Amino acid sequence: MLILGIDPGTATTGFGLIKSVSGKVEVLDFGLIETEKDGSPGARLVSIYEQVQEIFEKYRPDVVAFERLFFATNAKTAMAVGQAHGVMIFAAAQANLNIFEYAPGTIKKTIAGDGRADKKVMQKAVRGHLGAKVRSRAKKKTHFDNAADALAVALCHVYKTKPL
Repeated sequence: MLILGIDPGTATTGFGLIKSVSGKVEVLDFGLIETEKDGSPGARLVSIYEQVQEIFEKYRPDVVAFERLFFATNAKTAMAVGQAHGVMIFAAAQANLNIFEYAPGTIKKTIAGDGRADKKVMQKAVRGHLGAKVRSRAKKKTHFDNAADALAVALCHVYKTKPL
């Protein structure tokens, strides 16, 4: 099964593709969907839609797992990311993909054993689950954060749907 994990964002969205066969998990790819910071909101949403469609067409995942949005303070950011998230779900639905969502605390608990794990702990846990193939190819530290989060979402789906 091919699982595409997505960590939604407006400027930077992380994606991670893993393959799960008979209990063995392998990283196939990970990276970023990026938009221009100064672009208009509509142009950014179109760019996100087009880039996510390209990923769906290139990899043909069986499942798309999203990190469910959670914002406690910044309503402006929450709305923008919510719009991007909606565009990505729409693209996945158009591609007839199975869509799942997981809360941030569920992902952290499943992957790192702690529902409040920070970014460094999560990155270490993702590398522990997926091995040495997971290295930062991004120049900016925060960009790997997004890709690592997306890989964690994909892993969470594998572990949450694994037959007992």
